[in-house]
Amino acid sequence: MGTMFEDLIDDDFWALVEPLIPTRSVSERRGAGRPRAPDRAVFCGIVFVLRSGISWPLLPKNLGYGTGQICCRRLVEWQEEGVWPSLQRVLVDELQRRGNADVANAIVDSLSVRAVLSGNKSPGTLRAGNLAGKTSADRKRAALRV
Repeated sequence: MGTMFEDLIDDDFWALVEPLIPTRSVSERRGAGRPRAPDRAVFCGIVFVLRSGISWPLLPKNLGYGTGQICCRRLVEWQEEGVWPSLQRVLVDELQRRGNADVANAIVDSLSVRAVLSGNKSPGTLRAGNLAGKTSADRKRAALRV
């Protein structure tokens, strides 16, 4: 049995992910504070939070991934640097190669897929804005009519 990192993100997958993550030199760091947490540990923390659904502050420190605050900050940093689209492609390709891609349980967020129901629509088209302030019974009836 390997380390916690290897149990969550194995060496083969990390070898695909690591080149996508930008490196930061010592001069780019914001101060002389604590040393930067290792990318693999932080990546594992991010994956742990996303898979488990817990909030960032509840990430257990004893797992060795860093604090939830560190992982969340690094996630934002990597998003701003454009890491996630290429990382997503690598992840999906690797999961499919391993036979672990379960599209029935996939989650799509609004950053990955354009909103096809936005903009001007013909009368009678159900839109979230039309349901604001309605009771749950009104929303259910509207959903049944569409």
